[in-house]
Amino acid sequence: MMVREPFTFSDLEHWLDQQRVTEIECLVPDLTGVARGKILPREKFTEDRGMRLPEAVVAMGVTGEFPEEGPYYDVITPTDRDMHLRPDPSTVRIVPWATDPTAQVIHDCFDKDGNLIPFAPRSVLRRVCDLFDAEGWQPIVAPELEFYLVARNTDPDMPLKPPIGRSGRAETSRQAYSIDAVNEFDPLFEEIYDYCEKMELNVDTLIHEVGAGQMEINFFHAKPLGLADEVFLFKRTVREAAMRKDMFATFMAKPIAGEPGSAMHIHQSIVREDGSNLFSNADGSASREFYWYIGGLQKYIPAAMALFAPYVNSYRRLVRSNAAPINIQWGTDNRTVGIRSPVAPPAARRVENRVIGADANPYVALAATLACGYLGLKNKIEPTPECRGDAYLGDFQLPRSLGEALTLLRDQTDLAHVLGASFITVYTEVKEIEYAEFMKVISPWEREHLLLHV
Repeated sequence: MMVREPFTFSDLEHWLDQQRVTEIECLVPDLTGVARGKILPREKFTEDRGMRLPEAVVAMGVTGEFPEEGPYYDVITPTDRDMHLRPDPSTVRIVPWATDPTAQVIHDCFDKDGNLIPFAPRSVLRRVCDLFDAEGWQPIVAPELEFYLVARNTDPDMPLKPPIGRSGRAETSRQAYSIDAVNEFDPLFEEIYDYCEKMELNVDTLIHEVGAGQMEINFFHAKPLGLADEVFLFKRTVREAAMRKDMFATFMAKPIAGEPGSAMHIHQSIVREDGSNLFSNADGSASREFYWYIGGLQKYIPAAMALFAPYVNSYRRLVRSNAAPINIQWGTDNRTVGIRSPVAPPAARRVENRVIGADANPYVALAATLACGYLGLKNKIEPTPECRGDAYLGDFQLPRSLGEALTLLRDQTDLAHVLGASFITVYTEVKEIEYAEFMKVISPWEREHLLLHV
């Protein structure tokens, strides 16, 4: 595993000189996880060491729309004021597919007085990590990210299809964990790994998941902010590499009807200041904190689902299909539950949140799942008894739609206190706009079943 040392601005300038960089992509992750920002010449970047953008740039929906009125403008001024962006030197990486030597640097968003913009996704994760730090705790996380490779699709009215592999054929059957199925796309994955190496992304194992053309990449465990940066950059990298091989990579939660959805499972544990695992006692048994953390996830995950499943499409994954959890049960080595504890030695005891979709913003998803666990620790919330059977057979315990999820999130004051009330306001208002846009679209199902029958 590659460990990136802390960078100062002096280190950053030296690194840019070593790489002979001529251009800088100044990146800011927005609410959807899209990379916003500007491309600057090296000289301009060095002179300014920052830039400005309208604050609403990080607070728009996936359609690019903004609310026209309402609580949104209690947070964001109608005068469209600027954010002041500062580069985080530790995030600098080469852009491996660029023709000229180009670097990319992720920026944090500040107001004119030097305060972090509270609704920017990176700020929200920083806020939650600071709460853990104040307790002497260090969260450690490890995402597992699923995605689909699909044939190039330029018509949104046409269903997605698996891409053609080296054999000249597309997958037509389930190929879970198949090495040969992964090898069908060797040229693509060789390029992805090459890009990741040049960008110092700590990707671990690659496997073929259950769906046709569905893959999963695992990341080495690390601190939350750095890993969120890596997932953000990895998504961008995979999409770019796939297009260069005449296919698309998608992180939609449910891109293909009849195939399993894609998740972002997040393993999480907490380390004390002495380096020991908060979830384990000295004798190796599970600690009270381990159970309280699970209790917090159980209590707050339903209200956080709009953050874990942020689009209308997200809820197509969360159905009774034996491929995604529909519950907040917990269990040891049980993949049917929403909250799983893998078998591990005491030093590596951890909790896996399995409800999060691959379409979730990594900064928001990590902030939200850590917030749920933090509230469990602070409020000493006891979990329900461990589920030892098939939780897929139980009742739904999660919201069934984005509209229902937004209502739960708005009503949950504890999460708003941890994540920030202004963030919750901006996020829910933006998601309402997206939901309204979706409701303007008539689906093929409606035309097929309702046109002549009702």
